[in-house]
Amino acid sequence: MNFKELYKIAKESLEELSPLDEADFRLEQAEYNDHDETWDIVVSYLVENINKPDSPLGALSTGFKYQYHRVYKKVKIDKNKNVKGFYMFEKV
Repeated sequence: MNFKELYKIAKESLEELSPLDEADFRLEQAEYNDHDETWDIVVSYLVENINKPDSPLGALSTGFKYQYHRVYKKVKIDKNKNVKGFYMFEKV
């Protein structure tokens, strides 16, 4: 499998998690695991920021800057192109 195929599989498995029409999916990382013959793929996408301020003045504070934020998920794909799981992923 090439990176384009891996990205497409991961994106299709995660698309329904973002309510946005344009979630800006990105391939962030790909690593092959020889032990169990799977790929660990990290994909990021945008979701709406639910921590919006209650007042117009809250939007001016440093705690709220963006309408959207990027979420990272790790997707495990086997050699038969099947998604075996997806996991929370924290970028370091």
